[in-house]
Amino acid sequence: MTMTTYFIGSEVIDAGTNCPVEAGPAPEPQVTPGLVAAAFQRLPLPASDLQVQPPNGRTLVNFATNFYTDNGEFTRTVTLLGRRVELRIWPARYGWRFGDGSTRWTTSAGSAYPDLEITHRYLRRGRVSPSVDTTYAAQFRVGGGAWRDVGGTVTIPGAPQGLQVVTARPVLVGD
Repeated sequence: MTMTTYFIGSEVIDAGTNCPVEAGPAPEPQVTPGLVAAAFQRLPLPASDLQVQPPNGRTLVNFATNFYTDNGEFTRTVTLLGRRVELRIWPARYGWRFGDGSTRWTTSAGSAYPDLEITHRYLRRGRVSPSVDTTYAAQFRVGGGAWRDVGGTVTIPGAPQGLQVVTARPVLVGD
């Protein structure tokens, strides 16, 4: 207990006691959206595996070459401030780099033949190195609570694929 007395000259102006409030346990640190966003930025996320049709690393000049990737939503669990944080992560968009200077951004992962969603026509023969970058978005929840959006996205560059663009000569064949 602390006793406080105030004097002006020889006159007592105020006297009182001050009992310190008992300190309880320190409040538990809270997992904040900013903390989760920083953890999301550091996660090792997978690059998309680019699929090219026709297969086997060759396509034709002026031919609709098809591109797609197979990836979807997945989850990761991290521990922040001693709490279990679940992340629901999905590809939000794709950056298609066709290797000849052309690019395209989509929200679609494309699809295999015959659903030609992401195609590109090469105008010259030669070697190109197409790739696909994947931008991920996420939601999080702490200890099984409600899902909340994670601020920001993470873009993972894809590995380039070797592709030879060739010309073909038409040949007439008779019976």
